Amino acid sequence: MSNILIIKLGSLGDVVQISGALRDIREHHKNEKITILTTSKYLNLFKNCPYVDHCLEDERLPRYNLFYLLRLKKIINSLNFNKVYDLQNSNRTNFYRQFLFNIKDWSSSKDIQENKYNNSVLQRFDEQLKKSNIQTYYTLKPDFSWAAEHAKNYKLDTNKKYILFFPFCSKDLTHKRWPYFSELISLIKQNHPEYELVVAPGPGEIEEAKSLNVKVALNNNLALNFFELASLIKKSHLVIANDTGPAHMAAHLGAKGFALFGPHTTPEKVSIEREKFIALQTTDLKSLLADRVYALIKSSIIS
Repeated sequence: MSNILIIKLGSLGDVVQISGALRDIREHHKNEKITILTTSKYLNLFKNCPYVDHCLEDERLPRYNLFYLLRLKKIINSLNFNKVYDLQNSNRTNFYRQFLFNIKDWSSSKDIQENKYNNSVLQRFDEQLKKSNIQTYYTLKPDFSWAAEHAKNYKLDTNKKYILFFPFCSKDLTHKRWPYFSELISLIKQNHPEYELVVAPGPGEIEEAKSLNVKVALNNNLALNFFELASLIKKSHLVIANDTGPAHMAAHLGAKGFALFGPHTTPEKVSIEREKFIALQTTDLKSLLADRVYALIKSSIIS
């Protein structure tokens, strides 16, 4: 029996996107043990993923920390992995490949010749797995629903259909933040009182979320975990978000919704648009006013 190693270190949107690739790898290696190397933030998420058997933590310490690198090298090489699927495809994992892990059979999108698909992250995964002779039934259509199934007893306290907002983003990525969520919330509240309006903040966003005058989705006054968040998104009537991890969750949970994009990237490159999830892109997020967004999404609110 072979040992298979998958590497995926983050971020949330990227972790969500590999659900299809993980399933294809699992189908191809039905009788092998599959281990995923990830960071502490996603350990519990992957421990509940049906497509992997075991999880290892990469603390992702600086590469000048030789003691850590040698310890990681010892752990990985002691497990006798036969094959690596590098789904991170970063400079860091390329460093692991060249200098740290003694595994010859290594799948990476960096080995794929430049072609017309390289602007799409899912197409790159598809090409990568096909090069390893994997039939890709699911890579191009990730389904993150398995995460929603582990939400246990969490339930939003409302009897109404609800519209879910993700108006925040990482402090390092403020250029992704659309500045008119408060105005849009007021428009929707005024014109569609039949819906509950909900914000699901991250751990550092709770106080700001409370200032929006909508229902704040928490569990015991704490931010929802990934499973609870997936369940909340999947049951929503509509999702409106910045280009953040929860937007990618919504896209690959089959939720109906919209992501607001500035010029920082393209929806095609990050593979976020799905059948019911649409990207609204502008060259300047500050010039995209709330009434314009409301006009674009109004039909989806009432449908």
